[in-house]
Amino acid sequence: MNEPVITDIWVYLSASPLLGLTITLLAYGLAYRLYLQANSSPFANPVLVSVAMLILLLMVTGTRYSEYFEGARFVHFLLGPATVALAVPLYEQLARLKALWLPVTISLICGVVIAAGSSIGLAWLLGGSTEIQMSLAPKSATAPVAMGISETIGGIPSLTAVLVVITGITGAVTGTRLFELMRISDDSVKGIAIGVAAHGIGTARAFQVSNQMGAFSGLAMALSAFATALIVPWLVDLTGI
Repeated sequence: MNEPVITDIWVYLSASPLLGLTITLLAYGLAYRLYLQANSSPFANPVLVSVAMLILLLMVTGTRYSEYFEGARFVHFLLGPATVALAVPLYEQLARLKALWLPVTISLICGVVIAAGSSIGLAWLLGGSTEIQMSLAPKSATAPVAMGISETIGGIPSLTAVLVVITGITGAVTGTRLFELMRISDDSVKGIAIGVAAHGIGTARAFQVSNQMGAFSGLAMALSAFATALIVPWLVDLTGI
């Protein structure tokens, strides 16, 4: 009897929806170990490394994303409870938040306007179509909100989703180094900045630095999603794009 080859084994395993969940957990676990071995270097960000691993695996095995997602859907579902859980460290910083409500509000509005306006402006200068500009506008909001805004203002939701992930990973990788170069040491300030610019992925990185930075980043992520949903469509109408 012929011995089964590795491709046959993969075809058999890929029929199970649990495969997507298993390889996602294994990829992130391995990526996190590499991150620790790299002395928590932002360039070894576990989200970036695990995403690269999964993309490579799907390409090598010829697995369609829809098939992989059938199993990984449970991880996607957990994004909701994980986001709600951010309220716990935020509550611990409630007193400091009350003292900083005005600068937080101003920073939030400025961050959303600059993130959307600079994206649209750069895309326009580089010859990007209106669809590309609209897809870029909400890229700093969390993915579900950004995709909804993109569809509303005439963008391409699937492209926006990719841009959101790229934005988050870029912010997580470069954010802490930029804070060092700018000599910013206040964790609440750093948290607000990275939460507005790099949403959930940036917030995950912020929690690796400190609970205070993570709490303020989680707050900024949630509020910036709300503000982006209000401001970006208005900004598009105002500019007449």
